[in-house]
Amino acid sequence: MKALVLEAYNKLVFQEVPEPKIEPNEVLVRVKACSICGSDVHGIDGSTGRRILPIIMGHEASGIISEVGSDVRGYKPDDRVTFDSTIYCGKCYYCSKGRINLCDNRRVLGVSCDEYRQNGAFAEYVAIPEHILYKIPEGVSFERAAMVEPLSIALHAINRTCIELGDTAVVVGAGMIGLLIIQLLANHGCSKIIAVDISSYKLDLAKSFGATDCILLNSDNTARIHISNSLEHIGQKSASEIVYEVTRNRGADVSFEVVGLNSTFEIAATSLKKGGILTLVGNFSPSVSFPLQLVVTREIILNGSCASAGEYDRCLDMIARGVVDIDAFISAAVPLEEGAYWFKRLYDKEKGLMKVILKP
Repeated sequence: MKALVLEAYNKLVFQEVPEPKIEPNEVLVRVKACSICGSDVHGIDGSTGRRILPIIMGHEASGIISEVGSDVRGYKPDDRVTFDSTIYCGKCYYCSKGRINLCDNRRVLGVSCDEYRQNGAFAEYVAIPEHILYKIPEGVSFERAAMVEPLSIALHAINRTCIELGDTAVVVGAGMIGLLIIQLLANHGCSKIIAVDISSYKLDLAKSFGATDCILLNSDNTARIHISNSLEHIGQKSASEIVYEVTRNRGADVSFEVVGLNSTFEIAATSLKKGGILTLVGNFSPSVSFPLQLVVTREIILNGSCASAGEYDRCLDMIARGVVDIDAFISAAVPLEEGAYWFKRLYDKEKGLMKVILKP
């Protein structure tokens, strides 16, 4: 079969590789769509340590079952499916508690690290265990189904956060996950949603998805422009100072940090009211400075949010019913053999380019 292989760092090669052999509990999926994740883009230069060479990446995918293992009972050839990016064991302590994203034996498709190697879906075929499969609802395209994984990450973050009707929320980082969180917050009935980013293009998207206020940051993290509906305020105040202004000096009820940098963590933490909830989704940096006194004296509640834990069915239903706008994120759907070219454009952070879907 043909696959896009990370053969050397920053070198993706479209080449012939052996077709995967399935185990009794697995199915062979003929991949119809696989989107490029930000973690794939970050991984191609070797900096993450989770793409040890050689590796077939890709974990946001969908396709058609072409073969089933002898122990598979719930699926058959020609079923249209998508699948979790996490292969969990289903037997450990955390799996028994339903916290499958914390599985002791967790493996991620398209990842190669010191502990394991698991080829992914930038290929014509991929072997998938039955227990992480999900049937694609009628009317949902393969391209849309390939987007369910990032939506599940956003929904898991929402589920990790106690949100009440009429709450004010701050979302720091208006990348794809942040924008999906904004859409879900709007659906949850938040009365005010404040988006913070360094990109005016992304903030325009945030407004279209339900953000009521947008804060555009300077490189020194002072706010250059604050937009509230049709009102524009220009100044050099900090983002958290503006949040307090638009929340009657109380602060936000909840905040989501979706970048993972020291500066963005500080904004998310200092924008909260006393007793507010901070959910951490981004992890670009392995560590950040922690405002211990602020968290203790204001009784801030901290949540970590990792991947997803069984949200796929609900996400597929939301996509099928049009509850969330997935199409707005798809910049291109192109043949798999063009993958190296599109990876380079994403790696170079081309303005306006968001999700690229590769089609074997």
